[in-house]
Amino acid sequence: MYKIYMTENNVLHEEMEFRPGCWIRMVRPTAEESARVSEAVGVEIDKADIMAALDEEESARIELEEGYTLILVDIPTTELHHEKEVYTTIPLGILLTQQHIITVCNKETPILQFFCSGRAKEFSTKKKMRFVYQILFRIAALYQGNLRIIDKKRTEIESKVEGDTEDVDLIELHELESTLVYFATSLRANGVVLDRLTRYKRLEQYPDDQELLDDVIVENKQAIEMTTIYRDIINGTRELLSSIIDNRLNNVMRYLATITIIMAIPTVISGFYGMNVNSGGVPFSGTRFGFAIIAGITLSICVLVLIVLKKKKLL
Repeated sequence: MYKIYMTENNVLHEEMEFRPGCWIRMVRPTAEESARVSEAVGVEIDKADIMAALDEEESARIELEEGYTLILVDIPTTELHHEKEVYTTIPLGILLTQQHIITVCNKETPILQFFCSGRAKEFSTKKKMRFVYQILFRIAALYQGNLRIIDKKRTEIESKVEGDTEDVDLIELHELESTLVYFATSLRANGVVLDRLTRYKRLEQYPDDQELLDDVIVENKQAIEMTTIYRDIINGTRELLSSIIDNRLNNVMRYLATITIIMAIPTVISGFYGMNVNSGGVPFSGTRFGFAIIAGITLSICVLVLIVLKKKKLL
């Protein structure tokens, strides 16, 4: 699928035909659609460059081809994993020709929907490099927004530390930490692309474009720093929860050991009295209240052991 957009007096509207200065937004394009767009813009676009934007394993890069420039960056998105929404990254391809800008992505993304909805200020499809930098700025902003959501989830898990902490919380923290690793990798790759954009003279830019590019670089670096900080915090939270769970298990084992020690006392005493020996040599065997006396002595010993264990903080 593809749609054609163009701005007139800073107002975006959809076009039915390919015109110079238009923006072609392609989402999961077929081979026929890719060939049609390539023919319409008058540039032979390598099919591999379009397919690269649809391959989740492709890394961010920039390539100067004959007649067009390919800018491939990683953008954040969400997907369902075991009926649960998780964050991941996918490629977004931007192809710049002499008169057109083409975006290619495997799914709808809020980054481009932001421009389609007309919310972007000072936005023009004819100023291609400024449009590219505005897209890159929105990508960095979306990363930061997702990072704040991830940190909020971590805070919710951390708030349950004093309550019922379960293994599922550790699993969720591990998933969040894995997400941050993917984010960090993608952001660093995007940073390399931004660094190369500052050196290319082939790409036509307006005077204000360099300042916008500097802002994009700053936002991308800030997203990288946020990723590093949140990953360290999540790692500490995960270790804290793991220690708490281990400590609670140790407490349970300690209680069970204490109960076992106390219960062993009457078991041992009753075992002695259950031996098949002459009753004349067994204490209190000939006394009318012998059972009560033995039970009282046994209870006293259990209480004494309980007091000793409590003083030694073993209970």
